[in-house]
Amino acid sequence: MDDQHKHHDIEAKQAILANIEDFGCHLSLIEADNYLPGFVYSIGLYKKYAHPEIICFGLHNDVMSAIINHACDLIKDGAVLTTGKLYSGFLEGFQVQFVEVNKAFYPGYLGYAGWFYDMNFDFPVLQLIWPDKQQKFPWEENFNADWKFKQPLLDRNIDFKFYEEKNLGVYTTKQAFEGDPILYVYHNDDGDWQFHTSIEPNLDDARLVCLEELTRLDPSLNEIYHLQYGWSAWRNDITAEWEYAADEIAE
Repeated sequence: MDDQHKHHDIEAKQAILANIEDFGCHLSLIEADNYLPGFVYSIGLYKKYAHPEIICFGLHNDVMSAIINHACDLIKDGAVLTTGKLYSGFLEGFQVQFVEVNKAFYPGYLGYAGWFYDMNFDFPVLQLIWPDKQQKFPWEENFNADWKFKQPLLDRNIDFKFYEEKNLGVYTTKQAFEGDPILYVYHNDDGDWQFHTSIEPNLDDARLVCLEELTRLDPSLNEIYHLQYGWSAWRNDITAEWEYAADEIAE
């Protein structure tokens, strides 16, 4: 890391510490893209109050920020937010509840918090879950299907991180089931997924399979769950880091 980056990191950490001191926590905002919902999470609740950090998905940015600031105010006054309990006062007219975030999701969603805590992800996090207009939560029967993917549930499904259904049909080739590694992935503008072992697959070898079949075959595919519509990902071999870009693939 060069001196300029070191200086930037020091300034960033000082700004976060100032927010924690002045307001109780710092808010980290991740904007929505064309595929995934936006989310906001706290940094500093664990440092200042030994309380789990809080993350919230899928609402307007101002609403999510207000929700976490409200939680911070409660925690300042000695409240301990916990799982398995309904809470009022976060969303007008609706009750919310919390689930414990599994650490398998930390790198994908809480990277900035991990950086703040010196790349130590050993801190607890609660996810605030909001219901639909009928007061149904995502895991309940008859929850509004149109809202299903607005807030991923980070306490479960650590072996399947994609937002779609496990039985979603995706395209691959027979070579993926014959031992060749998947090296090229496309998330089409229309939402279709393609997983290929070569940059120019033979259409005669095409197969339509369930997405979950491929994540079982190669769990490392979960690392690109966030690939936006119209983007591609590639790697040199199965042990290499994924690279990705809009409308691009490595030659």
